Amino acid sequence: MPKHTSSNCILVIESPWELDGQDSNRSSVVPFIEGIAKLHGDTDVYFLNFYDKSSFKTALDCLCKQTFANTIVYVAAHGSSTHIAKVPLKEILSAVSEKSAKFNIRGLMLGSCFAGGKTQLLQNFTQGSGLRWCAGYASSCYWLTGTMIDCAIISSALGMHKEHYQDRDSMNHAFANALVPFAPNAIIGNGKKHDDVPLCESLQFVIQPEGKGHRPLLAAEEIFAQAHSLRVEVETEEAY
Repeated sequence: MPKHTSSNCILVIESPWELDGQDSNRSSVVPFIEGIAKLHGDTDVYFLNFYDKSSFKTALDCLCKQTFANTIVYVAAHGSSTHIAKVPLKEILSAVSEKSAKFNIRGLMLGSCFAGGKTQLLQNFTQGSGLRWCAGYASSCYWLTGTMIDCAIISSALGMHKEHYQDRDSMNHAFANALVPFAPNAIIGNGKKHDDVPLCESLQFVIQPEGKGHRPLLAAEEIFAQAHSLRVEVETEEAY
């Protein structure tokens, strides 16, 4: 069988969304990710569904067959602060972390409500692994809006090269560029008390550059600050 020729790969592991009563596996992030891959070029996309802990492990094992220069895992499903679909968040983070070094998994995008809120957990499983970044939401997240933001983040990550992964500022700048088109004060979803939560308070990043001495650190505040500096300030005329 012929081997792949692409440098990048996106592995999508998705649980059925059932966004409404007629959603018979109609809704999926896969077409959006395939569009990003085609736009970027030099990128393969592989995907499988999961339904529980066993099927998630099977999906990850099945997808991790080839080693690319830069692989991104995108886990997309309904979630909470402790689970994604029916799988404990710890199990998902552990499984991806264990495979990250062997299969050059540089990034993990958690497209799931509340999964990004456990930032210490994200840091713990990134520490010492091959992962260079992890991102997720600390609140609920509107499906289409979240998918668009996920795609922007993944697209920027596809553009990073080895030298970028060795420098924290370069990585922060890449993700800041991804967020420039999105208003930081836009409501992305709701918190546990059903209060409105803006994007800048929900989206979390953990960054761990390559090399000795680097530790996984929270980076959302710096990334949103850089994104703000990259926007053009528009002066408005006073009303008379």
